[in-house]
Amino acid sequence: MRDNKTVLMEKTAEILAAKGLTLSESEVAALFEKPSDPKLGDLALPCFKLARTLRQAPPKIASDLASCYEDVPGLARAEAVGGYLNFFYDSASSVKVVEEILADPRYGSSREGKGKTVCLDFSSPNIAKRFHLGHLGTTVIGNALRNLLNFCGYETVAINHLGDWGTQFGKLIYAYKHWSSKTQVEEGGIDELVRLYVKFCNLEAEDADLKQAARDAFHLLEEGDEESLEIWQYFKEISLREYEKTYKLLGITFDSYNGEAFFSDKMPAVVEEIRAKGLLELDNGASVVRLDEENMPPCLILKSDGSTLYPSRDIAAAIWRKKEYDFHKCIYVTSAGQSLHFAQWFSVVRRMGYEWAEGLVHVPYGTMSVGGEKLASRTGNVVLLDDLLAEAVRKCGEVIEEKHPDLENKQDIAEAVGVGAVVFNALANSRIKDSDFNWEDALSFEGNAGPYVQYTYARSASILRKGGAPEGETEGYEPCGEETALIGKLAEFPDTVKRALAEYEPSIISRYLLAVCALFNQFYHNCRILNEEGMTRTFRIKLAAATHTVIGNGLDLLGIRRTEEI
Repeated sequence: MRDNKTVLMEKTAEILAAKGLTLSESEVAALFEKPSDPKLGDLALPCFKLARTLRQAPPKIASDLASCYEDVPGLARAEAVGGYLNFFYDSASSVKVVEEILADPRYGSSREGKGKTVCLDFSSPNIAKRFHLGHLGTTVIGNALRNLLNFCGYETVAINHLGDWGTQFGKLIYAYKHWSSKTQVEEGGIDELVRLYVKFCNLEAEDADLKQAARDAFHLLEEGDEESLEIWQYFKEISLREYEKTYKLLGITFDSYNGEAFFSDKMPAVVEEIRAKGLLELDNGASVVRLDEENMPPCLILKSDGSTLYPSRDIAAAIWRKKEYDFHKCIYVTSAGQSLHFAQWFSVVRRMGYEWAEGLVHVPYGTMSVGGEKLASRTGNVVLLDDLLAEAVRKCGEVIEEKHPDLENKQDIAEAVGVGAVVFNALANSRIKDSDFNWEDALSFEGNAGPYVQYTYARSASILRKGGAPEGETEGYEPCGEETALIGKLAEFPDTVKRALAEYEPSIISRYLLAVCALFNQFYHNCRILNEEGMTRTFRIKLAAATHTVIGNGLDLLGIRRTEEI
């Protein structure tokens, strides 16, 4: 489907090319902007950026271009105002947009990724530790990106690359043997494992022998010691049972749980391959790949004692995934603090001669805090995600009970809205920005928050329940200002989806939904709908239905459950 904006962009590219200025699709798109006041048009082309190239004053350019848009489908007129060229869509075009949305339940989707597979590595908690708020970013950003990719036709493989290997398990095994028992772990579950880990970390700061004991315990695990492997597997099973509860609440599933341990026997061959290709150098006993040409520190492949590090593990995993899934891209969603790590080992893969290294993508995000305090499992200063979600559900339940005491399925709705509030809050702003969780902001039914979006979606659903199926002829209908503004925003959804995926930025969808909700609520408050008659009533119910489709699809992309009632 070619919407009005696409048609105008193509026409503009054609006009500028005739004047000797050839621009790419993205360059043409960047020339346009949405007027802040609908009275100034549905779309505007500021001509200031063209002045130097075309060697004319912006008002002159706008005036000359205006006459070039006659007979463009869907366009009522192009009007030059100063250095701006303002475009006004015709009413028939607006009506057509609504009909197109109603005809396509997956409005905004595409097939751009047909035949391509994308692996997504996200969430990836360290086993034997509880989910805390710091894990939320990677989990919900990764899930939203997976939804966007699927919506655009890609096949996806969601990978939970568990942190299930390393010296920390030597610490846990030692602590378990000396300070706990199977009975205590059965009773305390993952909380008992966390207690042991925190205790060990507190004591090892003052006891060098403990550090060596942890290394020795992990060495036994690496060597395949039967008792150590049994304990390690036990810890992993307990952890996964707990994690599955959280994933179920968030509506997230994975295709693979292959963690670090899965690749432990695959690393030696990769290290030998790096060495055989002449990339390894010794540096104070450690084996490194120098990255001086890219102004990066050396990438550590082996410690001086010959043990592997995260880069060698990640390289081994990437090579295995390429062979297993033949991915078009492999996306890693982790904190911005790991950006150098990914840049280094991506570079090593390129130097190994793998052209597919260009498909390795790191999607970083900022830190999350509560009340300005950062979270750390070593000190026990954590806000548990399960507790946060439960409290959000409880608080939303109280609001729903107060406003709608007779509503059926109140607990189910409270869960959808409460969990959705936490997810939306995590996806509301640019992912790279640090954020601070605030209850009042996250749970607002009236402000820029998830409950506001879900409430607006439920409001549109209520109109459809009361108004019946949106049927009837609306050709020739002349939309009013509120309707035109809302339709224009709905028509932007396909481009919004495309941009969100291109930038790996779910917040583009979040901000878009807030804008749609604001315009829909203006329409709802200023325009009679069910009390109208004839074509006006029919069209307004159709517009509510189109809004219902777009908001619903947007919520699906963010990984938030739809709520037909609140």
